[in-house]
Amino acid sequence: MTISPLTAASAPHPVSDAGLAASGRRVFEIEGQALAAVAARIDGAFTAACRLMLAAHGRVVCTGMGKSGHVARKIAATLASTGTPAFYVHPGEAGHGDLGMITDADIVLALSYSGESDEVLMLLPVLKRQGNKLISMTGRAQSTMAREADVHLDVSVPAEACPLALAPTSSTTASLAMGDALAVALLEARGFTADDFARSHPAGALGRRLLLHITDIMHAGDDVPRIAADASVSEALVEMSRKRLGMTAVVDEAGRLLGLYTDGDLRRTLDDPGVDLRSTRIVEVMTRAPKTIGPEALAVEAAQLMETHKISGLLVVDAEQRVVGALNIHDLLRARVV
Repeated sequence: MTISPLTAASAPHPVSDAGLAASGRRVFEIEGQALAAVAARIDGAFTAACRLMLAAHGRVVCTGMGKSGHVARKIAATLASTGTPAFYVHPGEAGHGDLGMITDADIVLALSYSGESDEVLMLLPVLKRQGNKLISMTGRAQSTMAREADVHLDVSVPAEACPLALAPTSSTTASLAMGDALAVALLEARGFTADDFARSHPAGALGRRLLLHITDIMHAGDDVPRIAADASVSEALVEMSRKRLGMTAVVDEAGRLLGLYTDGDLRRTLDDPGVDLRSTRIVEVMTRAPKTIGPEALAVEAAQLMETHKISGLLVVDAEQRVVGALNIHDLLRARVV
């Protein structure tokens, strides 16, 4: 029976687990050496590229074909999420109308390891005529793209991790790392903060942790359990049952916090034979100086406070110690903060 080339090529060779692990480690070693080589070339060209992007009034348009295109798309996403407006344009589609997405205020970041990608080269005359600044990222300093660019970033690597030296491996890793280096340098130059990052990631866990404030999730108004200092333990129990937060604030006539009574305090009260629920005043059994939080604090701060002090609820007080809200661990869970 004749075996087709495809069948023969796809037939696995016998290999040990140790051999597979050795192949994996070799890739890390080769790509680590590639990254070190590229890092040593972070120089004036890199800073010039950063300066062009910082001075741009438009966006950074990333483009590339094949694997370089996938890397360019990721670089655009990283730039956009860290304070540098950016998007990806497929060079093939650009030649059929998508060039209209690029304005004369935009900077173009073009990736091609060979520096001779036909689809990208075809765009250069149009981009130059429009006045766009071009940053190229290639592995050949004498390539057409390198020569035509305003700034060339050299991402050449000593070797691909592919043993056939065919599949882009070290080269794409180096290009990806160069893109990350640009994004982080620009982030730091712009003074981009964690809050800025969260605003571009509102749907993610990080966005919820950084953007959600206590006022967004706390119970307020009549939903806040509170009783007067002269109330009895039984009255406190009624208020706790009505508001169902597992606690009640004890306040003075001005609404300022005097203490807190919780489910845990109730269990301790019931274990005390000297306490009569109807006659004992709440101030005699409440927790004085309980942990509190301000309304403008982040919800994640409430979670950290509860975890640190092993409590399940918090009262929210303003600058004058007036009780303005309350929340418990279930509110944080519903908001997916924890």
